[in-house]
Amino acid sequence: MRGEDKAGLAAGFERLSELSRYRRFLSPTARLTATQLAYLTEVDHHDHEALVAVEPSSRHGLGVARYVRSSEDPDEAEAAVAVADDWQRRGLGTLLLRRLAARAREEGITRFTGLVLESNEPVRHLLRTLGDVQERAAPGGTIEVRLQIPEDPLGEDQGRLAGWMGAAARGLLGTRLHGAHGDGRAPAAGADAIAPRGER
Repeated sequence: MRGEDKAGLAAGFERLSELSRYRRFLSPTARLTATQLAYLTEVDHHDHEALVAVEPSSRHGLGVARYVRSSEDPDEAEAAVAVADDWQRRGLGTLLLRRLAARAREEGITRFTGLVLESNEPVRHLLRTLGDVQERAAPGGTIEVRLQIPEDPLGEDQGRLAGWMGAAARGLLGTRLHGAHGDGRAPAAGADAIAPRGER
């Protein structure tokens, strides 16, 4: 994710269902403001990382995974995974979460936290695929989740892909958000998701 991806991200958000937007931001969200777009795209790839999944042939955005490091505990970060409506429950969320966990480990982060709607069982299950999840009731029908990131979230056979993701994070690869024909299509900004507090 790069600062120049604002228009593409806004376009991706417009294609989301109302439910996906609500699950992502934990409140009714009709559109992304200029402030939100700046926050979501202008990341430093160290304390704030955002990884993008695209469909190879069309270059359409399919999902975003991000973490934001805690200002109080550098070993901890709030995480979010968002997948476009028509790609939910197809394994992409799991893939994104594992890639995000690997990037977090590279940057010295060992725990993920976040808020999830209590009724959002798909994302609660998604988190459990990564490890044991601690849950605590929170206001507004949400639960606070916390999990320890495994030392090898990708597995040995994913080493090369982790290296590729690291190169992308360091800016050695071009942005992947824009369509092959420059249509500005971008990953979904919301879907079944955990939501960092800084975005609410």
